[in-house]
Amino acid sequence: MENNRFIENFAMRLTALREKKEKSAREMSLDLGQTHSFINAIESQRNFPTMLNFFEICQYLGITPQEFFDYDNENPQQTSELYQEILKLDKKSQEYFLNLIRNVNNRPK
Repeated sequence: MENNRFIENFAMRLTALREKKEKSAREMSLDLGQTHSFINAIESQRNFPTMLNFFEICQYLGITPQEFFDYDNENPQQTSELYQEILKLDKKSQEYFLNLIRNVNNRPK
């Protein structure tokens, strides 16, 4: 029972991330060097990727495996890009942007 829930969550996450990348399941499958139905079979829960295929999927999506399973993060590609840009900043600039983000997040809605 628990495995079915995991597979369902995995399939839904893959679909959401693929759609954010604006790729069809067929296009993504072919881009990965797989058969045209590879991604569709995973998203429809008829198949499950190998570990190597999963890593290739993550690389294709531009995310880490950890980001794939961070279901609360709806836009891991952008989060990853933001993080990479922050790493390029000096300490003072990082502190400035951290405070800016904190202020934006605490503003009244």
